[in-house]
Parts: sequence; structure tokens; C-alpha cells
Amino acid sequence: MKDRLEQIRQNALAQIEEAGALEKLNDIRVAFLGKKGELTSIMKSMKEIAPEDRPAFDRWYRNPSEIEKKMEEMKTELARKAREAQLKAEVIDVTLPAKKSNVGHRHPNTIALEEVERIFVGMGYEVIEGPEVEKDYYNFEALNIPDNHPAKDEQDTFYINKEFVLRTQTSGTQVHTMETQELPIRMIAPGRVYRSDEVDATHSPCFHQIEGLVIDKHITFADLKGTLAEFAKELFGEETKVKFRPHHFPFTEPSAEMDVTCFKCGGKGCRMCKGSGWIEILGCGMVHPKVLTMSGIDPEKYSGFAFGVGLERIALLKYEIDDMRLLYENDTRFLKQF
Repeated sequence: MKDRLEQIRQNALAQIEEAGALEKLNDIRVAFLGKKGELTSIMKSMKEIAPEDRPAFDRWYRNPSEIEKKMEEMKTELARKAREAQLKAEVIDVTLPAKKSNVGHRHPNTIALEEVERIFVGMGYEVIEGPEVEKDYYNFEALNIPDNHPAKDEQDTFYINKEFVLRTQTSGTQVHTMETQELPIRMIAPGRVYRSDEVDATHSPCFHQIEGLVIDKHITFADLKGTLAEFAKELFGEETKVKFRPHHFPFTEPSAEMDVTCFKCGGKGCRMCKGSGWIEILGCGMVHPKVLTMSGIDPEKYSGFAFGVGLERIALLKYEIDDMRLLYENDTRFLKQF
């Protein structure tokens, strides 16, 4: 038995000396001192030891042994080396340049949209969103654009089937609101729209519109002009002036295009406004009586105005961007400027 104990002692001490990591040292402890270790198994064979030798063996086993002391010393040494290696690996060189934190931010379109929403919500308008897959009726017919109308040829675009189309304008949301919401109505409808346009510096088959609608008693064109003039001043600056030119839209009568004085040159004429001093910004008009009737509103009691502006156009003008495609190329060199 003494020979066996000596062999275990020498074997354990040798393995402890060769242990190069705390994990390996723990495996050695389990192998020799654990519940199923070699020394524990010897304790189970106490009956094989002569009665006169048992007290000496018991004292040797239960008192702190050389194996335990050596293991504690090695554990302390390995922990010290591990700590030194960690400190060396994690050293901070304060002379190195700081790491830049690439934090994302809002897209130019989002910045422009939030600004427009802020202006109209401040005027008492409600922001309402509608479906991008719209019924042909709400996208065309309810807006006074029947099948044989020339205006439909310009927008007749991505159809799901004969009944559904990817909306070409957010005006369908206005019709839904007129059919379901109690009067008076003051709303804007922002959202993505689709048209079969060729991609170039100012056109895209997918873009965004913001359309507004007001329905109430005694609404006149003067209300429209005052509202849009205030909107232009809030968006482009207090000195901004507006100009209305006659135009035609099927769902408004009378209709107009609105220009604003060039915020770059103040109306004097420059490259941005092509020397005219004015920049076209949106289309607008008084809601057509037929559109009111189809939505269940009596045009004899109520009137209203509507307007629509391209969100990308606002972003292009406000931030002096000369190519619409830059907004969708996801080039961080461009986007991080905003």
C-alpha cells in the first residue's frame, strides 16, 4: 500500500509541474482528489490495510498533503501568469487615434418628411397613411379619372390585376378618409407611389408623395393660398413668396401650379432657378364637386382644397441635390452629409 501511495504522489507531482493552465490543473485535482480520484479509491480499500497501519494512513490522507500544497502553489503561479498575459494583451496605447463610432442617422427623405409633417401638424392637420396596393376605383375613378380619360394614360402603370394597382398617387387615401371620417377634414397623406417613369436625375418608377386635403364649410381658394404660403415660409424661409399659375388636374377645379421664390438667390435669378427667380414646387386646387359627390359629401354645403408635392423634390431643393438617384444609391459618402 505504501508503494502504491508513493507512486500516486510522484505521478501527481509530475503532472502538476507540467500543467500549463488552470483548466488542466483542475483536471489533475479531480483525477487525484475528486470523489472518483485515485486517493479516494484507496480510501474505499481501507479493509485491505492492516489494522496497525490504518491510523498512520488515515493521518496521511486527512492532513494537508504534499499534493494539495503543490497544487495550491501551482494554482497561484498560473493565475499570476494568466493575469500578466491579460494585462499585456489589453494594454491601451493612448497615442493611437480614437476609433470612430459609425452611428447611423435619418435619411434626407425622412428629414424632409418630418419637417413637412411638423409644419402641417402645427396647423391642425392629421397625418394619415393608406394602402400602397390600391383599388383602381380609388386610384382613378373616385378622383374623376374614368377609363377613357387621357390623364389615366400618363399614370396607368403597375397592375396586380384588373381591380388592383400599385397606387400612382396618395390621393386614394384622401377618398378613403372622405368616405369614412366625419367632417371637417384636415389631413396630409404621405407615402410611396409607383409610376412607369424612366430612371433619370429627376424621375423614378418609385418615389414619395405628400398630398393634403381640407374639407369644411366656406372653404375658398384664399384659404388654399394662405395655407400654402405659410407652408412655404416655414419650409424655405420667412422671405419666401409664392406664385400660382393656372393648370389642370381632373380632381380639382380650379387648379394651379405653385411656384416659390428661389431660396438660393432670393428671386434674383441663379443656376438653381434657371435665371427665372422662381421654382415650381407643387400642384393644388379646389376639390372638384364630382369628387365630393362620389365620396358622399354634398358640394352645396361643403367645399375644400387639395395639394400634392413630391417628397424627393423637397429634399432635392432644400438640400441642393442635383440628382434624385443619389437618394437611393445608399452611398454613405453622400448620406453622412445630412
